[in-house]
Amino acid sequence: MIIFNTLDEIANIKSTVVALGNFDGVHKGHQELIKRTVKTAEAASLKSAIFTFSNHPKNVNSGELVVKNILYFDEKARIIESLGVDYMFNIPFDEHIRSMEAIDFIDQVLIGKFKMKQAYCGFNYRFGHMAKGTPEVLMHEGIERGFGIHVLEPFQIDGNLVSSTFIRNLIAEGKVDQCPKYMGRNYAIGGEVVVGNKIGRTIGFPTSNLIIDESMVTPPNGVYVTQCIYNGIKYPSVTNVGVKPTIGDYKKNVETHIFNFNKELYGKTIRVEFLEKTRDERKFDSVEELSKQITKDCIMAKAYHRNKGTAI
Repeated sequence: MIIFNTLDEIANIKSTVVALGNFDGVHKGHQELIKRTVKTAEAASLKSAIFTFSNHPKNVNSGELVVKNILYFDEKARIIESLGVDYMFNIPFDEHIRSMEAIDFIDQVLIGKFKMKQAYCGFNYRFGHMAKGTPEVLMHEGIERGFGIHVLEPFQIDGNLVSSTFIRNLIAEGKVDQCPKYMGRNYAIGGEVVVGNKIGRTIGFPTSNLIIDESMVTPPNGVYVTQCIYNGIKYPSVTNVGVKPTIGDYKKNVETHIFNFNKELYGKTIRVEFLEKTRDERKFDSVEELSKQITKDCIMAKAYHRNKGTAI
């Protein structure tokens, strides 16, 4: 898959079938849209393409971080590529794009840059200045300009409309166990392991600490059954998300205890997949009480992993 990060980079491409949307979660609804795009492109001997913004339009319009990311860009690109896409147009939503009228956007970007012959979009897709562009506008202009438009009906699972907003709410409510149903994968946080206060090590539960990325949606404070991925290998683990109130005054972070693991991970990159929340974070009267509770948390997490057939 070839990734274009600016409109100016796009040159010498072949005609395309383009999937239009933010694709910020690449959830099952997005995946269905992308699969249809790829299939249509292959049947028509065209290139399949994804058009998305590298930043969220709502954040640009509001001037602050109102919509947080579900996926890191590299993960988003990897998932999209795995679906067979040829081109990814990952364009910044800037003032030029924001002020462009819907018709100009079609002419200058979709046709002029993307060489679009057909497009797929969701029923609620919006584009152009003041979001005046709609699927109906695309269909009307398609007749005039000779391109085809396919509008995907609302995609539901168990009666729920699958959307990035719905998934963000699941994560924010700690319902991480429901994410695979709608995303097709576990919700995860990744990053470089940093040095913590090392309290866990002194009480027999060494942890790998990740700093919270403020641009990413994160689950509420609490304890979670997780699995930690390091060098492509998954390890059963238990994770605390929070501020460690028993120990002192800390910023929210993610600390993971990996079972039967003795490698040094400082400075290494890991990924923590969240499987189920087991309890809220709370302040204990002493480190001893905290240690006893962590023991219980580990027992519960190990039982979960065993029930799922994971070797510990």
